[in-house]
Amino acid sequence: MNGRCISQECLSDTGFSYTLSLINGKYKMTILYTLMEFKVVRFNEIKKYIGRISYKTLSSTLKELEADKLVHREEYPQIPPKVEYSLTERGRSLMPILDRMCEWGERNRL
Repeated sequence: MNGRCISQECLSDTGFSYTLSLINGKYKMTILYTLMEFKVVRFNEIKKYIGRISYKTLSSTLKELEADKLVHREEYPQIPPKVEYSLTERGRSLMPILDRMCEWGERNRL
């Protein structure tokens, strides 16, 4: 026993809670995984790869990940418009965690 008392602690003050706040959401981990696997991806490629996600949800989720500095959005001034997404250095720093989750899933899926 480490002497900590739950009545004097708060989950929101933990690193776990902060990390979860960045990656929590129905598709955030899926989008991060997609960018980890394919490096630089266009919007419609992500949509097609994930499948069940709506355009609106994909767009808003990418904006949240960009605001949290996990995803980089590169817009090219051309017609038709071209936008590519990739992980930032901060986003790439999450990849060891994602790798471990993938390994666990491979070992434990039924």
